[in-house]
Amino acid sequence: MHVRVVKTFPGLLPADDDHPYRTGAHRPNLTEVDATDLTVVAGEIPEDLEGVYLRNTENPILPALGRYHPFDGDGMIHAAHFHDGVADYRNRVVRTEGLAAELEAGEPLWAGIVDSPALSKRDGWGARTRMKDASSTDVAVHGGVALSTFYQCGDAYQLDPVTLEDRGPAPWARPAALDGLGVSAHLKTDPRTGELLFFNYGTTAPFFHLGVLDRQGKLTQHIPVPLPGPRLPHDIAFTERFVIVNDLPLFWDPALLARGAYRARFAKELPSRFGLVDRRPGQAQGTVRWFEADPTYVLHWVNAYDDGDLVVLEGFHQSNPNVAPRAGDGKYDILNRSIDMHEFGSRLHRWTFDLRTGTTREERLDDRCAEFPMIHAAFTGVRHRFTYAMVGAPGGFLFSGLVRYDGATGEQQRYAFPDGVFASESPFAPRTGSTAEDDGYLVTFVSDLRNDTSECQVFDARDLARGPIARARLPERISSGTHSCWAPAGELRRA
Repeated sequence: MHVRVVKTFPGLLPADDDHPYRTGAHRPNLTEVDATDLTVVAGEIPEDLEGVYLRNTENPILPALGRYHPFDGDGMIHAAHFHDGVADYRNRVVRTEGLAAELEAGEPLWAGIVDSPALSKRDGWGARTRMKDASSTDVAVHGGVALSTFYQCGDAYQLDPVTLEDRGPAPWARPAALDGLGVSAHLKTDPRTGELLFFNYGTTAPFFHLGVLDRQGKLTQHIPVPLPGPRLPHDIAFTERFVIVNDLPLFWDPALLARGAYRARFAKELPSRFGLVDRRPGQAQGTVRWFEADPTYVLHWVNAYDDGDLVVLEGFHQSNPNVAPRAGDGKYDILNRSIDMHEFGSRLHRWTFDLRTGTTREERLDDRCAEFPMIHAAFTGVRHRFTYAMVGAPGGFLFSGLVRYDGATGEQQRYAFPDGVFASESPFAPRTGSTAEDDGYLVTFVSDLRNDTSECQVFDARDLARGPIARARLPERISSGTHSCWAPAGELRRA
């Protein structure tokens, strides 16, 4: 392995920091590196694995202005590029305008999600405004360009998907170009049309917009989807006929919002609503048909597809969306529980919408908790069979295992990482030349707290229980992260 240090950021966090999401598995990285020909410590990197694995990470550079929430951290992209049976690694801090302003000022300037926007020293970004657009939530690739995004809406920061060279904010996603809203995380690419689907949301009517970029990156639609009030959507899904948006009953409490306080409340007396937005050329594009279902909240959808007069949607249903404080809670207990998938009870679930009757049928697909789903990207928007997801370590926000669901047989495969080893969201990477839905690999970054090391690990997607078939050492232990994507070699060549 050959390592070149590109840049080192100053260590500005408290020396005696005890925050669980700035220490331990979440200890931020301050050094950007290029590492070529990673040392393989076990197995062999498959020669038919060609592309790049990109993962975003909350990686705080400065201390918090108020209380720190792990979703407030600055964005850092980690990349593993696979080619010719070898792997290279790079990492870069996302050069957001907010981070640049804070580094210039030498202090934090914006309050985070658990504090009042009134604490912020400057105006800013986001659905609730006066936040820093940290661009630390998600990463996707469209038209050969990597796009880093923030869950509360902001810019889409562009990077070269292989070198991670900074290309600045995408002009089409600037808030000024989109009614002041920017874009939310969870951009969606239609593999058949090449379109990029995105959404944004805010606190003023119509509260939600849906947008479309064509294959060449030109904005073709930005349409309002009126909602009854401010909502907190985190993801969307689509089929060949519809984009499915959601109006779920976990949102900012209206009474508190009127006083400038942003506190989410689960309105269990309200139904979940799903809007099927017609996206067919020649049809009444933008027309919305609403369906109702039992109240819940869903962070991430698996996929959706058309089945005659039915539209099928799968995602991770929450049984306890609004985790409450408990008597005797310690300093970080409520924070840990609020982002623990076992506490909010996320389980694989299916909703089926009947276009003839307007009714919804629901079914739970698994009794065990999981989240952060991935499928073969070529099956996005059409019927899929296999879903891969992360198993959480109880007590906080760490991934301790993988699960593969077979939608045809109901069978599952599971893999548990060793104690003290935590993984990252693990996308499916199709084997070069493959045609079968599950013919490929899962790729992940792991952090080993026992040995203070990190690796990029590769799994056979058909045999997770076997464990990693290749383990490549990274130059240093990296922070645990959030979302990721896989971009095959053909998509990289478009850059």
